[in-house]
Amino acid sequence: MKKFRAESSNPSRIKLLETFDNSFPDRNYLIIHRANEFTSVCPKTGQPDFGVITISYIADRKCVELKSLKFYLQSFRNEGIFYENVINTILDDLVKVMKPRWIEVKGEFSVRGGLNSTVTASKGKKLH
Repeated sequence: MKKFRAESSNPSRIKLLETFDNSFPDRNYLIIHRANEFTSVCPKTGQPDFGVITISYIADRKCVELKSLKFYLQSFRNEGIFYENVINTILDDLVKVMKPRWIEVKGEFSVRGGLNSTVTASKGKKLH
């Protein structure tokens, strides 16, 4: 199992993310992507973690391409990483490649040991 180092993003993972030009850069509109089958690994126990990742954003000049986003999210599959680190890493990486006006990443993780967890992180001011 890989160990996660919180001090740096994975440059090879960020390279998976592709963008395309926003056709309506003068308009604020909300884009929501939902990945229902997100998986990673608990860095303490090595057990798989399952969750739903929802990415909501108001684009500026760039939007994220969906196939690349799918491969990016799948790259966490064997990563030993805490929920909080997953969500904040996704947020940081998407901000880096898109520079959106506003973005929120929410992870709703399945029950483990009788507890379920939701982690939400955002950046920018929601204009909608």
